[in-house]
Amino acid sequence: MPVLAIDAGTTGVTALVVGEDGEVLARGYREFAQLFPHPGWVEHEPDDIWTATVAACREALAGTEAQPTCIGITDQRETAVVWDRRTLGAPRPAIVWQDRRTTDICDGLRADEERVARLTGLRLDPYFTGTKFAWLAEHEPQLWSGVRDGALALGTVDSYLVARLTGGAAHVTDPSNASRTLLYDLEKGDWSDELCEMFDVPRSALPELVPNSGVVGTTDPDAFLGRTLPIAGLAGDQQAALFGQACFTPGTSKCTYGTGSFVLTNTGSTPVRSDAGLLTTVAWDLGDGLVYALEGSIFVTGAAVQWLRDGLGLIDSAAEIEGLARTVPDSGGVVFVPALTGMGAPHWDPHARGAILGLTRGTTRAHIARATLEAIAFEVRDVVDIMVDEAGLEVPELSADGGASANDLLLQLQADQLGVPVRRPVVTETTALGAAFLAGLGTGVWASTDELAQTWALDRRFEPTADSRDDGRHARWQEAVGRAGRWTS
Repeated sequence: MPVLAIDAGTTGVTALVVGEDGEVLARGYREFAQLFPHPGWVEHEPDDIWTATVAACREALAGTEAQPTCIGITDQRETAVVWDRRTLGAPRPAIVWQDRRTTDICDGLRADEERVARLTGLRLDPYFTGTKFAWLAEHEPQLWSGVRDGALALGTVDSYLVARLTGGAAHVTDPSNASRTLLYDLEKGDWSDELCEMFDVPRSALPELVPNSGVVGTTDPDAFLGRTLPIAGLAGDQQAALFGQACFTPGTSKCTYGTGSFVLTNTGSTPVRSDAGLLTTVAWDLGDGLVYALEGSIFVTGAAVQWLRDGLGLIDSAAEIEGLARTVPDSGGVVFVPALTGMGAPHWDPHARGAILGLTRGTTRAHIARATLEAIAFEVRDVVDIMVDEAGLEVPELSADGGASANDLLLQLQADQLGVPVRRPVVTETTALGAAFLAGLGTGVWASTDELAQTWALDRRFEPTADSRDDGRHARWQEAVGRAGRWTS
Protein backbone atom coordinates (compact mmCIF):
# COMPACT_ATOMS: atom_id res chain seq x y z
CA MET A 1 0.00 0.00 0.00
CA PRO A 2 2.15 2.89 -1.24
CA VAL A 3 1.71 6.48 -0.09
CA LEU A 4 1.95 9.67 -2.16
CA ALA A 5 3.87 12.37 -0.32
CA ILE A 6 3.77 16.01 -1.38
CA ASP A 7 6.56 18.28 -0.15
CA ALA A 8 5.76 21.88 -1.05
CA GLY A 9 9.08 23.57 -0.38
CA THR A 10 10.35 27.10 -0.78
CA THR A 11 11.73 26.76 -4.31
CA GLY A 12 9.79 23.79 -5.67
CA VAL A 13 7.46 20.88 -5.03
CA THR A 14 8.67 17.29 -4.64
CA ALA A 15 6.31 14.32 -4.89
CA LEU A 16 7.36 10.85 -3.74
CA VAL A 17 5.63 7.50 -4.00
CA VAL A 18 6.79 5.64 -0.89
CA GLY A 19 6.47 1.89 -0.41
CA GLU A 20 5.67 0.04 2.80
CA ASP A 21 9.38 -0.58 3.43
CA GLY A 22 10.10 3.15 3.26
CA GLU A 23 11.69 2.85 -0.17
CA VAL A 24 11.11 5.68 -2.63
CA LEU A 25 9.46 4.03 -5.63
CA ALA A 26 9.17 7.14 -7.81
CA ARG A 27 9.60 10.88 -7.58
CA GLY A 28 8.63 14.03 -9.37
CA TYR A 29 9.81 17.61 -8.98
CA ARG A 30 8.86 21.04 -10.29
CA GLU A 31 10.40 24.38 -9.44
CA PHE A 32 8.31 27.53 -9.25
CA ALA A 33 9.25 31.18 -9.51
CA GLN A 34 10.64 33.22 -6.64
CA LEU A 35 9.43 36.83 -6.62
CA PHE A 36 11.48 39.67 -5.09
CA PRO A 37 9.39 42.82 -5.68
CA HIS A 38 11.38 44.97 -3.23
CA PRO A 39 14.56 44.52 -1.17
CA GLY A 40 13.81 42.16 1.68
CA TRP A 41 10.49 41.02 0.16
CA VAL A 42 9.97 37.42 -0.98
CA GLU A 43 6.74 36.20 -2.60
CA HIS A 44 5.27 33.24 -4.47
CA GLU A 45 2.22 33.01 -6.68
CA PRO A 46 -0.04 30.39 -5.04
CA ASP A 47 -1.24 29.25 -8.46
CA ASP A 48 2.40 28.47 -9.34
CA ILE A 49 2.67 26.30 -6.23
CA TRP A 50 -0.51 24.45 -7.19
CA THR A 51 0.59 23.97 -10.80
CA ALA A 52 3.96 22.65 -9.62
CA THR A 53 2.21 20.30 -7.19
CA VAL A 54 0.03 18.75 -9.87
CA ALA A 55 2.97 18.42 -12.29
CA ALA A 56 5.26 16.84 -9.67
CA CYS A 57 2.55 14.36 -8.64
CA ARG A 58 1.81 13.46 -12.26
CA GLU A 59 5.51 12.77 -12.85
CA ALA A 60 5.83 10.64 -9.70
CA LEU A 61 2.70 8.63 -10.43
CA ALA A 62 3.87 8.00 -13.98
CA GLY A 63 7.15 6.62 -12.67
CA THR A 64 5.72 3.54 -10.99
CA GLU A 65 2.93 1.03 -11.44
CA ALA A 66 2.29 1.13 -7.69
CA GLN A 67 -0.95 2.94 -6.89
CA PRO A 68 -0.94 5.08 -3.74
CA THR A 69 -3.72 4.63 -1.24
CA CYS A 70 -3.45 7.99 0.54
CA ILE A 71 -1.68 11.36 0.50
CA GLY A 72 0.57 13.09 3.00
CA ILE A 73 1.43 16.78 2.73
CA THR A 74 4.31 18.77 4.15
CA ASP A 75 5.03 22.38 3.41
CA GLN A 76 7.22 25.44 3.85
CA ARG A 77 5.95 26.82 7.12
CA GLU A 78 5.10 30.43 8.08
CA THR A 79 4.28 31.49 4.50
CA ALA A 80 1.03 33.49 4.46
CA VAL A 81 -1.51 32.57 1.77
CA VAL A 82 -4.86 34.20 0.97
CA TRP A 83 -7.36 32.60 -1.40
CA ASP A 84 -10.96 32.87 -2.54
CA ARG A 85 -13.12 30.26 -0.82
CA ARG A 86 -15.35 29.86 -3.90
CA THR A 87 -12.93 30.00 -6.85
CA LEU A 88 -9.79 28.94 -4.91
CA GLY A 89 -7.88 31.62 -6.83
CA ALA A 90 -5.41 33.81 -4.96
CA PRO A 91 -6.03 37.58 -5.08
CA ARG A 92 -2.39 38.35 -4.27
CA PRO A 93 0.97 36.57 -4.00
CA ALA A 94 1.82 34.59 -0.88
CA ILE A 95 4.24 36.29 1.52
CA VAL A 96 7.08 33.81 2.08
CA TRP A 97 8.64 32.94 5.42
CA GLN A 98 11.90 34.61 4.36
CA ASP A 99 10.17 37.96 3.80
CA ARG A 100 11.36 40.83 6.04
CA ARG A 101 8.77 43.53 5.28
CA THR A 102 7.11 43.23 8.70
CA THR A 103 10.16 44.35 10.70
CA ASP A 104 8.48 47.64 11.64
CA ILE A 105 5.32 45.84 12.74
CA CYS A 106 7.39 43.64 15.02
CA ASP A 107 9.27 46.64 16.40
CA GLY A 108 5.94 48.31 17.17
CA LEU A 109 4.84 45.31 19.26
CA ARG A 110 7.98 45.02 21.41
CA ALA A 111 6.01 45.93 24.53
CA ASP A 112 4.02 42.72 24.03
CA GLU A 113 7.04 40.55 23.19
CA GLU A 114 7.19 38.68 26.49
CA ARG A 115 3.46 37.89 26.37
CA VAL A 116 3.71 36.70 22.77
CA ALA A 117 6.65 34.44 23.66
CA ARG A 118 4.81 32.97 26.63
CA LEU A 119 1.73 32.13 24.58
CA THR A 120 3.43 30.91 21.42
CA GLY A 121 6.95 29.76 22.31
CA LEU A 122 8.15 31.93 19.41
CA ARG A 123 9.96 35.21 18.92
CA LEU A 124 8.35 38.40 17.67
CA ASP A 125 9.97 38.29 14.24
CA PRO A 126 8.98 38.86 10.59
CA TYR A 127 9.59 35.13 10.05
CA PHE A 128 6.18 34.18 11.40
CA THR A 129 2.82 34.19 9.65
CA GLY A 130 0.83 36.43 11.98
CA THR A 131 3.05 39.43 11.26
CA LYS A 132 2.46 38.97 7.54
CA PHE A 133 -1.31 38.90 8.02
CA ALA A 134 -1.01 42.06 10.15
CA TRP A 135 0.86 43.74 7.28
CA LEU A 136 -1.89 42.82 4.84
CA ALA A 137 -4.54 44.17 7.22
CA GLU A 138 -2.66 47.48 7.43
CA HIS A 139 -1.56 47.90 3.82
CA GLU A 140 -4.29 46.18 1.78
CA PRO A 141 -7.59 47.12 3.46
CA GLN A 142 -9.75 46.17 0.48
CA LEU A 143 -8.29 42.66 0.51
CA TRP A 144 -8.76 42.46 4.26
CA SER A 145 -12.42 43.40 3.99
CA GLY A 146 -12.82 40.24 1.89
CA VAL A 147 -11.15 38.28 4.68
CA ARG A 148 -13.48 39.77 7.28
CA ASP A 149 -16.66 39.11 5.31
CA GLY A 150 -15.72 35.45 4.77
CA ALA A 151 -15.07 35.55 1.04
CA LEU A 152 -11.34 34.96 1.49
CA ALA A 153 -9.59 32.29 3.52
CA LEU A 154 -6.27 32.56 5.36
CA GLY A 155 -3.74 29.82 5.89
CA THR A 156 -0.31 28.41 5.31
CA VAL A 157 0.67 26.41 2.23
CA ASP A 158 -0.67 23.12 3.62
CA SER A 159 -4.13 24.64 4.07
CA TYR A 160 -4.06 26.07 0.57
CA LEU A 161 -3.06 22.75 -1.00
CA VAL A 162 -5.74 20.84 0.89
CA ALA A 163 -8.31 23.36 -0.32
CA ARG A 164 -7.15 22.92 -3.92
CA LEU A 165 -6.95 19.13 -3.67
CA THR A 166 -10.44 18.82 -2.19
CA GLY A 167 -12.05 21.37 -4.49
CA GLY A 168 -12.58 23.71 -1.56
CA ALA A 169 -14.32 21.14 0.64
CA ALA A 170 -11.75 21.30 3.47
CA HIS A 171 -10.14 24.27 5.22
CA VAL A 172 -7.79 22.67 7.74
CA THR A 173 -4.30 22.80 9.21
CA ASP A 174 -2.37 20.82 11.78
CA PRO A 175 -0.80 21.87 15.10
CA SER A 176 2.76 21.88 13.76
CA ASN A 177 1.93 24.48 11.12
CA ALA A 178 -0.42 26.40 13.41
CA SER A 179 2.26 26.67 16.07
CA ARG A 180 4.39 28.71 13.63
CA THR A 181 1.86 31.47 13.03
CA LEU A 182 2.09 33.54 16.27
CA LEU A 183 -1.68 32.97 16.49
CA TYR A 184 -1.66 29.62 18.33
CA ASP A 185 -1.66 29.10 22.09
CA LEU A 186 1.06 26.50 22.55
CA GLU A 187 -0.21 24.96 25.78
CA LYS A 188 -3.95 25.17 25.10
CA GLY A 189 -3.44 23.72 21.62
CA ASP A 190 -5.86 26.11 19.94
CA TRP A 191 -6.06 29.44 18.15
CA SER A 192 -5.72 32.34 20.58
CA ASP A 193 -8.37 35.08 20.54
CA GLU A 194 -5.88 37.41 22.23
CA LEU A 195 -3.24 36.88 19.54
CA CYS A 196 -5.75 37.10 16.70
CA GLU A 197 -6.83 40.49 18.05
CA MET A 198 -3.21 41.61 18.45
CA PHE A 199 -2.41 40.84 14.81
CA ASP A 200 -5.83 41.91 13.50
CA VAL A 201 -6.65 38.44 12.17
CA PRO A 202 -10.30 37.26 12.08
CA ARG A 203 -10.36 33.85 13.72
CA SER A 204 -13.19 32.84 11.39
CA ALA A 205 -10.82 33.07 8.42
CA LEU A 206 -8.35 30.59 9.92
CA PRO A 207 -8.45 26.84 9.18
CA GLU A 208 -9.84 24.16 11.46
CA LEU A 209 -7.19 22.41 13.57
CA VAL A 210 -6.85 18.66 12.95
CA PRO A 211 -4.31 16.01 14.09
CA ASN A 212 -1.21 15.42 11.99
CA SER A 213 -2.20 11.84 11.24
CA GLY A 214 -5.65 10.71 10.14
CA VAL A 215 -8.01 11.41 7.25
CA VAL A 216 -8.89 15.12 6.96
CA GLY A 217 -10.34 15.22 3.46
CA THR A 218 -10.59 13.47 0.09
CA THR A 219 -9.22 14.67 -3.22
CA ASP A 220 -11.68 15.88 -5.83
CA PRO A 221 -10.98 13.86 -9.01
CA ASP A 222 -11.95 16.86 -11.14
CA ALA A 223 -9.23 18.90 -9.41
CA PHE A 224 -6.51 16.29 -8.96
CA LEU A 225 -5.58 13.96 -11.80
CA GLY A 226 -8.87 12.07 -11.78
CA ARG A 227 -8.07 10.47 -8.41
CA THR A 228 -10.06 10.10 -5.23
CA LEU A 229 -7.57 9.65 -2.39
CA PRO A 230 -7.79 10.33 1.34
CA ILE A 231 -5.51 13.10 2.63
CA ALA A 232 -4.27 11.57 5.87
CA GLY A 233 -1.07 13.34 6.90
CA LEU A 234 -0.17 17.00 7.42
CA ALA A 235 2.93 18.58 8.95
CA GLY A 236 5.23 21.54 8.61
CA ASP A 237 8.38 20.57 6.77
CA GLN A 238 10.75 20.54 9.74
CA GLN A 239 8.42 18.57 11.99
CA ALA A 240 7.83 16.16 9.11
CA ALA A 241 11.60 15.71 8.79
CA LEU A 242 11.85 15.01 12.53
CA PHE A 243 9.18 12.34 12.08
CA GLY A 244 10.84 10.99 8.94
CA GLN A 245 14.14 10.66 10.83
CA ALA A 246 12.30 8.45 13.34
CA CYS A 247 13.02 10.89 16.18
CA PHE A 248 10.11 9.56 18.18
CA THR A 249 11.66 9.75 21.67
CA PRO A 250 12.70 12.78 23.74
CA GLY A 251 16.28 13.88 23.07
CA THR A 252 16.52 12.61 19.51
CA SER A 253 17.59 15.39 17.12
CA LYS A 254 17.89 16.19 13.44
CA CYS A 255 19.08 18.98 11.17
CA THR A 256 17.55 19.56 7.76
CA TYR A 257 19.90 21.32 5.37
CA GLY A 258 17.67 23.05 2.85
CA THR A 259 17.13 26.65 1.82
CA GLY A 260 17.66 27.31 5.49
CA SER A 261 18.75 24.84 8.14
CA PHE A 262 16.56 23.72 11.00
CA VAL A 263 17.67 21.84 14.09
CA LEU A 264 14.87 20.15 16.05
CA THR A 265 14.99 18.09 19.22
CA ASN A 266 12.02 16.06 20.43
CA THR A 267 11.17 17.16 24.00
CA GLY A 268 8.18 14.87 24.53
CA SER A 269 4.85 15.90 26.05
CA THR A 270 6.30 18.91 27.88
CA PRO A 271 7.11 22.18 26.09
CA VAL A 272 10.67 23.21 26.97
CA ARG A 273 11.13 26.98 27.12
CA SER A 274 14.37 28.64 26.07
CA ASP A 275 15.60 32.11 26.94
CA ALA A 276 18.62 31.75 24.69
CA GLY A 277 17.17 32.17 21.22
CA LEU A 278 15.54 28.80 20.51
CA LEU A 279 11.88 28.25 19.67
CA THR A 280 9.37 26.02 21.43
CA THR A 281 7.07 24.44 18.89
CA VAL A 282 4.64 21.57 18.35
CA ALA A 283 6.26 18.52 16.79
CA TRP A 284 3.04 16.62 16.11
CA ASP A 285 -0.24 15.28 17.42
CA LEU A 286 -1.03 11.72 16.43
CA GLY A 287 -4.45 11.99 18.03
CA ASP A 288 -3.28 11.20 21.55
CA GLY A 289 -1.91 14.59 22.63
CA LEU A 290 0.69 17.12 21.62
CA VAL A 291 4.38 16.26 21.32
CA TYR A 292 6.71 19.26 21.46
CA ALA A 293 10.10 20.15 20.05
CA LEU A 294 12.81 22.70 20.63
CA GLU A 295 13.98 24.32 17.40
CA GLY A 296 16.76 26.48 16.08
CA SER A 297 15.69 28.10 12.79
CA ILE A 298 18.54 29.30 10.56
CA PHE A 299 17.28 31.32 7.63
CA VAL A 300 20.04 31.05 5.02
CA THR A 301 22.25 28.01 4.43
CA GLY A 302 21.46 26.28 1.15
CA ALA A 303 20.20 29.64 -0.10
CA ALA A 304 23.75 30.95 0.34
CA VAL A 305 24.99 28.27 -2.08
CA GLN A 306 22.24 29.28 -4.51
CA TRP A 307 23.42 32.87 -4.18
CA LEU A 308 26.98 31.86 -5.06
CA ARG A 309 25.48 30.22 -8.17
CA ASP A 310 22.84 32.73 -9.22
CA GLY A 311 24.05 35.98 -7.69
CA LEU A 312 27.82 35.77 -8.06
CA GLY A 313 28.19 33.12 -10.76
CA LEU A 314 31.00 31.40 -8.82
CA ILE A 315 29.57 27.94 -9.55
CA ASP A 316 27.30 26.57 -12.27
CA SER A 317 25.37 24.20 -9.98
CA ALA A 318 24.95 23.78 -6.25
CA ALA A 319 26.57 20.33 -6.43
CA GLU A 320 29.85 21.90 -7.61
CA ILE A 321 30.53 23.62 -4.30
CA GLU A 322 31.98 20.54 -2.57
CA GLY A 323 34.55 19.85 -5.29
CA LEU A 324 35.53 23.50 -5.45
CA ALA A 325 35.84 23.80 -1.66
CA ARG A 326 38.03 20.68 -1.51
CA THR A 327 40.65 22.31 -3.76
CA VAL A 328 41.83 24.39 -0.78
CA PRO A 329 42.76 23.07 2.69
CA ASP A 330 40.85 25.86 4.48
CA SER A 331 39.08 29.15 3.81
CA GLY A 332 42.29 31.16 3.82
CA GLY A 333 40.99 33.32 6.65
CA VAL A 334 37.76 34.20 4.84
CA VAL A 335 34.59 34.21 6.96
CA PHE A 336 31.15 34.43 5.35
CA VAL A 337 28.13 35.47 7.42
CA PRO A 338 25.17 34.54 5.15
CA ALA A 339 22.63 36.89 6.77
CA LEU A 340 21.06 37.57 3.37
CA THR A 341 17.58 37.84 4.90
CA GLY A 342 18.58 38.75 8.44
CA MET A 343 19.52 36.26 11.15
CA GLY A 344 17.34 33.67 12.79
CA ALA A 345 18.28 31.55 15.80
CA PRO A 346 19.97 32.24 18.09
CA HIS A 347 20.53 35.90 17.16
CA TRP A 348 17.08 36.96 15.85
CA ASP A 349 18.32 40.09 14.14
CA PRO A 350 16.15 41.12 11.15
CA HIS A 351 18.49 44.10 10.59
CA ALA A 352 21.58 41.91 10.01
CA ARG A 353 22.93 41.59 6.49
CA GLY A 354 25.40 39.29 4.80
CA ALA A 355 29.11 39.93 5.07
CA ILE A 356 32.29 38.36 3.69
CA LEU A 357 35.32 39.28 5.79
CA GLY A 358 39.01 38.51 5.53
CA LEU A 359 39.37 38.96 1.77
CA THR A 360 42.91 39.40 0.42
CA ARG A 361 44.56 39.48 -2.99
CA GLY A 362 45.13 35.77 -2.54
CA THR A 363 41.46 34.95 -2.00
CA THR A 364 39.93 32.72 -4.68
CA ARG A 365 36.41 31.51 -5.37
CA ALA A 366 37.44 28.21 -3.74
CA HIS A 367 38.09 30.02 -0.45
CA ILE A 368 34.67 31.67 -0.62
CA ALA A 369 33.07 28.29 -1.41
CA ARG A 370 34.74 26.68 1.59
CA ALA A 371 33.85 29.63 3.83
CA THR A 372 30.21 29.12 2.78
CA LEU A 373 30.22 25.48 3.90
CA GLU A 374 32.00 26.44 7.12
CA ALA A 375 29.35 29.10 7.76
CA ILE A 376 26.59 26.49 7.56
CA ALA A 377 28.43 24.30 10.06
CA PHE A 378 29.04 27.26 12.38
CA GLU A 379 25.38 28.33 12.28
CA VAL A 380 24.21 24.85 13.22
CA ARG A 381 26.82 24.64 15.98
CA ASP A 382 25.53 27.90 17.47
CA VAL A 383 22.08 26.33 17.81
CA VAL A 384 23.21 22.92 19.10
CA ASP A 385 25.53 24.50 21.66
CA ILE A 386 22.55 26.35 23.12
CA MET A 387 20.46 23.18 23.18
CA VAL A 388 23.22 21.48 25.16
CA ASP A 389 24.43 24.33 27.38
CA GLU A 390 21.34 26.48 27.93
CA ALA A 391 18.37 24.15 27.51
CA GLY A 392 19.95 21.22 29.31
CA LEU A 393 19.44 18.75 26.46
CA GLU A 394 21.93 16.09 25.45
CA VAL A 395 22.62 15.77 21.72
CA PRO A 396 24.80 12.65 21.46
CA GLU A 397 24.48 12.58 17.67
CA LEU A 398 22.76 14.53 14.93
CA SER A 399 20.69 13.07 12.10
CA ALA A 400 21.17 15.01 8.86
CA ASP A 401 18.84 15.28 5.87
CA GLY A 402 17.86 17.67 3.12
CA GLY A 403 19.53 18.42 -0.20
CA ALA A 404 22.84 19.68 1.22
CA SER A 405 23.27 16.56 3.36
CA ALA A 406 24.62 14.88 0.21
CA ASN A 407 27.70 17.07 0.68
CA ASP A 408 30.23 14.87 2.52
CA LEU A 409 32.56 17.79 3.24
CA LEU A 410 29.75 19.76 4.89
CA LEU A 411 28.76 16.87 7.14
CA GLN A 412 32.38 16.25 8.13
CA LEU A 413 32.80 19.95 8.96
CA GLN A 414 29.58 19.69 10.95
CA ALA A 415 30.74 16.69 12.97
CA ASP A 416 34.05 18.47 13.62
CA GLN A 417 32.32 21.59 14.89
CA LEU A 418 29.80 19.74 17.06
CA GLY A 419 32.24 17.20 18.42
CA VAL A 420 29.58 14.47 17.99
CA PRO A 421 28.79 12.06 15.14
CA VAL A 422 26.52 13.12 12.30
CA ARG A 423 24.53 10.36 10.63
CA ARG A 424 22.93 10.46 7.19
CA PRO A 425 20.07 8.12 6.24
CA VAL A 426 19.69 6.29 2.94
CA VAL A 427 16.60 8.40 2.19
CA THR A 428 17.60 12.03 2.71
CA GLU A 429 14.25 13.41 1.54
CA THR A 430 12.96 12.86 5.05
CA THR A 431 10.62 15.83 4.91
CA ALA A 432 8.50 14.07 2.30
CA LEU A 433 9.15 10.73 3.97
CA GLY A 434 7.74 12.09 7.23
CA ALA A 435 4.58 13.21 5.45
CA ALA A 436 4.26 9.72 3.97
CA PHE A 437 4.77 8.14 7.40
CA LEU A 438 2.07 10.34 8.96
CA ALA A 439 -0.42 9.54 6.19
CA GLY A 440 0.37 5.83 6.23
CA LEU A 441 0.11 5.71 10.00
CA GLY A 442 -3.30 7.35 9.73
CA THR A 443 -4.62 4.82 7.21
CA GLY A 444 -3.09 1.59 8.51
CA VAL A 445 -0.16 1.24 6.11
CA TRP A 446 2.01 1.17 9.24
CA ALA A 447 0.66 0.07 12.59
CA SER A 448 2.90 2.07 14.93
CA THR A 449 5.92 4.33 15.24
CA ASP A 450 7.92 1.26 16.29
CA GLU A 451 7.20 -0.26 12.92
CA LEU A 452 8.13 3.00 11.21
CA ALA A 453 11.47 3.10 13.04
CA GLN A 454 12.41 -0.19 11.38
CA THR A 455 12.30 1.48 7.96
CA TRP A 456 15.07 3.98 8.83
CA ALA A 457 18.41 2.93 7.28
CA LEU A 458 21.90 4.42 7.73
CA ASP A 459 23.87 5.55 4.71
CA ARG A 460 26.97 7.00 6.37
CA ARG A 461 28.16 8.13 9.78
CA PHE A 462 30.63 11.05 10.06
CA GLU A 463 32.86 10.95 13.13
CA PRO A 464 34.38 14.18 14.50
CA THR A 465 38.07 14.84 13.91
CA ALA A 466 40.08 15.32 17.11
CA ASP A 467 40.71 18.94 18.18
CA SER A 468 38.77 20.46 15.26
CA ARG A 469 36.02 21.86 17.49
CA ASP A 470 38.33 24.23 19.32
CA ASP A 471 40.70 25.31 16.55
CA GLY A 472 39.68 28.98 16.76
CA ARG A 473 37.59 29.15 13.58
CA HIS A 474 34.30 29.30 15.45
CA ALA A 475 35.51 32.17 17.63
CA ARG A 476 36.44 34.12 14.51
CA TRP A 477 32.98 33.34 13.09
CA GLN A 478 31.31 34.79 16.19
CA GLU A 479 33.36 37.96 15.80
CA ALA A 480 32.19 38.26 12.19
CA VAL A 481 28.56 37.74 13.22
CA GLY A 482 28.89 40.68 15.57
CA ARG A 483 30.07 42.89 12.74
CA ALA A 484 27.20 41.89 10.43
CA GLY A 485 24.54 42.47 13.10
CA ARG A 486 22.01 45.35 12.99
CA TRP A 487 23.47 46.59 9.71
CA THR A 488 20.28 48.28 8.46
CA SER A 489 19.17 49.89 11.73
